[in-house]
Amino acid sequence: MAKSKKQVPFDPKDLSPEEKMKFEIAEELGLGDKVIQGGWRSLTAKESGRIGGLITKKKREEKKNSQEL
Repeated sequence: MAKSKKQVPFDPKDLSPEEKMKFEIAEELGLGDKVIQGGWRSLTAKESGRIGGLITKKKREEKKNSQEL
């Protein structure tokens, strides 16, 4: 029997810097409304993986740019 996902409302106001970046990427992918309505657990594995991959890419670019200075 499959477990149902408990949807927790998401409040985009009080976010840590990492959560802010995660939410910004979700918005860029057109998933911002879905996250606000159903929370992070409402996303599919594919959507979550895409967000995670873009976060990793962005952090890698920031690290590379900071090392060049």
